[in-house]
Amino acid sequence: MYKLNYASKVVSAEEAVKVIKSNDYVHIHANSAYPDVLIDAMTDRYKELENVKIGHLTTFHKAPYVDPKMEGHFTHHALFCSGNVRKAVNEGRADFYPVFLSEIGWLYELGKLNVDVCMLHLSPPDEHGYCSFGVSNEVTKIAAENAKVIIAQINPKMPRVLGDNFIHVSKIKYIVEIDEPLLEVPMVDANATEEEKKIYSTIAEYISSLICDGATLQMGIGAIPDAVLPFLREKKNLGIHTEMFSDGLIDLIDMGVVNGEKKTFIPNKVVSSFVIGTNKVHDYIHNNPLIEFRSSKFVNDPVNISRNDNMISINSAIQVDLSGQVCSDSMGTRIFSGFGGQVDFVRGAMRSKGGVSILAFASTTKNDTISKIVPMLTQGSGVVTTRADVQTIITEYGIADLYGKTLRERTRLLINIAHPKFRDELEQKAREFKWLW
Repeated sequence: MYKLNYASKVVSAEEAVKVIKSNDYVHIHANSAYPDVLIDAMTDRYKELENVKIGHLTTFHKAPYVDPKMEGHFTHHALFCSGNVRKAVNEGRADFYPVFLSEIGWLYELGKLNVDVCMLHLSPPDEHGYCSFGVSNEVTKIAAENAKVIIAQINPKMPRVLGDNFIHVSKIKYIVEIDEPLLEVPMVDANATEEEKKIYSTIAEYISSLICDGATLQMGIGAIPDAVLPFLREKKNLGIHTEMFSDGLIDLIDMGVVNGEKKTFIPNKVVSSFVIGTNKVHDYIHNNPLIEFRSSKFVNDPVNISRNDNMISINSAIQVDLSGQVCSDSMGTRIFSGFGGQVDFVRGAMRSKGGVSILAFASTTKNDTISKIVPMLTQGSGVVTTRADVQTIITEYGIADLYGKTLRERTRLLINIAHPKFRDELEQKAREFKWLW
């Protein structure tokens, strides 16, 4: 029965995007599930449309709707500010939501964001008519459930990923059939110098010293989480509860290091909401009963995170000041990324029995000319993780456990793990603040 229903919905991309009207809010599937064919068809219509708002998390494709010529026709409202839209946000041609990843779903459910059209990139339907959201569930499934109209491109190369990760074809107004490879996003920084790799490795070794057998991990994105993985090969019975993962996790699963047997919440499953990686991970998650994708509202809920004993969260930062305030979304007033799931996992890990919340980063940037540990955050910077939330800070110079520490104690611990060339300056400023005496 669903096959007849499906066939009646198949149209061209040009026909499908005609449902978009001026003043609509359009949510776009994120990461490598970006519906590129539908996007191109929509932006080709730009002269017919005015004030269409575009919302999504991270994407890696071109974002034609932020081209200057689109001004007045489309405005991007970034739920996370990725590189392809950063310039538009900081030039005032796009806007930005400061919001915890766990709470974006609530914005859709409570009607704070009303979705007129949701554009998806899905797997073909199974024998019961259910299409998988594939590599990216995040906030998109909830956006689709609250949208007035859903249009989707269906791609046989989109993996069928299990969990609460499906939509029935009866919910979709128009279907555009495509057959194209998913965009691959390698995680390893091929441009990293040998010195940078050495720093990442040192930080990773400190991190691994805090991970016990049977721990459950949240791994963020970037060079440091990638560097941690080789240090985990001697660990036993690790579990995964994370907003995202990439190719590197597969080797640990195949080695039996990650098996989820000791997890105290959803054991024997890798629980996540999206992947960012290459076809290695895209192929691995296809119909794999070990993998369970759910919405970010569920995965990033600090209460759910805390239900995993020995929960270890690993995230990064742009700046940390001497009181422990953490900026990880901006450089002064210039938005760089977003809140993402950092605070969700910081709070969840802190409330886990035996849990540890880690923020790890190289002590400097720009060839050792700028310290990431600073007396005060740069004016205009956003505080993502507050000094009351922060627990463990790691650089290549060591580990600072700030939890339960006074301003004076924090200041000394952070100066000790700052780059040596900046320690005297930091100490001088701390004395001016009367945080050291």
